[in-house]
Amino acid sequence: MTPDDTLASQEARLLACVHCGLCLDACPTYTRLGDEADSPRGRILFMRAVGEGRLDPDAVSFQTHIDRCLGCRACEPVCPSGVQYGFLLERARATVRERHGRPLVERMVMAVMANRPLTAIFGFFGRALRSMGLARRLAQTVPLRWDRVRLALAMLAATRPGTKLRTIGQNRFVPAGAASEPAPLRGPRVALLEGCAQRVLFRHVNQATRRVLYVNSCKLVPARGQRCCGALHAHGGDLETARKLALANIAAFEKSEAERIVVNAAGCGAMMKEYGELFEGTAHEERAHAISERVRDVSEILDELGPATGGAMPVRVAYDPPCHLIHAQRIVRTPLDVLERAVPGLTSAPIERADECCGGAGTYGLSQPSLGSRILESKSTHVRAASADLILTANPGCIMQIGASLILAHDTTPVIHPIEVLDESYRRANEQRG
Repeated sequence: MTPDDTLASQEARLLACVHCGLCLDACPTYTRLGDEADSPRGRILFMRAVGEGRLDPDAVSFQTHIDRCLGCRACEPVCPSGVQYGFLLERARATVRERHGRPLVERMVMAVMANRPLTAIFGFFGRALRSMGLARRLAQTVPLRWDRVRLALAMLAATRPGTKLRTIGQNRFVPAGAASEPAPLRGPRVALLEGCAQRVLFRHVNQATRRVLYVNSCKLVPARGQRCCGALHAHGGDLETARKLALANIAAFEKSEAERIVVNAAGCGAMMKEYGELFEGTAHEERAHAISERVRDVSEILDELGPATGGAMPVRVAYDPPCHLIHAQRIVRTPLDVLERAVPGLTSAPIERADECCGGAGTYGLSQPSLGSRILESKSTHVRAASADLILTANPGCIMQIGASLILAHDTTPVIHPIEVLDESYRRANEQRG
């Protein structure tokens, strides 16, 4: 049997796993299924067997267990050997994709995300469905047996900009904060990654991010020609398309001459911080590393600067950290810390097992509906138990997944990006000054 070149070339990374088992309790699929083959170390054994030529890469078992992985990377922070599991998973999926292709729903989503005109077209119709309230109504009324359709509609409905944020805490008094005016350019020159889903379905988050950066005295510069970050493609094993998209972004941000590249989507930030690994061993590796070093989550920038204080918001929030922020980027409490420092009256409620994946994981909830729904059900239970005014999470996929679970449960609690709270706090500060 011939070894698979993609995995054979990663022998050193694969051998780093000593099979200690510390990853088992952190893995959402292993804790649900109890199958060693659906654990990180089990999947690494599959990868090694394929890379060494002991297992046929066409084997159904290899595809099944690799596809069942969420790619949440919760195994990485607990691994004493520093195994780069996310990197290895993408190479394993590249092997699967080469032989079996990808599920239809995944191919469709990735095709749309890679094509700006298609993204704009689907975004236009998506915004129309949600603005009329049709997405929410249909999600709550279509037959239960159409589980994927219900989830997809509910996810779309969850992207609708919240109007409730404007009224939260208005009848509760809290002394106003300092409501700082922006100081002239004390912050760095920054360029914002506009994203694909962010650009068409979460424009309000991008707009809020720009306003917040302005209040905190950053000079925003355009990065023309930027594309989708390539995260969904890399996670699905389409490394060729991921590299094409990444190269477009590298060129765009090089031309921008920004000191920092600000990202407000956890999955995109993790991807861009790993562009160097994506181009490992190629002529573009050095350029990719240089760009990666300039990437910051928006919460990191605000934490570095010390966020300006906004207007009072007596609001109880529950923050659920996205996997690619807490596990991949190792940014744990920073988004919540920034809000607690900048927003007078804001309090937080803990979410039990907040560090576990919501089951979204790109297209996972649609391509693996049974297991995805089990994981989402746990997350939804813990989120609702927090009894917060707002649920906060810093990734579009997580907003859509958690938001969908609440919509399907007829729960009206908004699920929004933390930057929206800070933006609203600054708006209230302006009102107080006016």
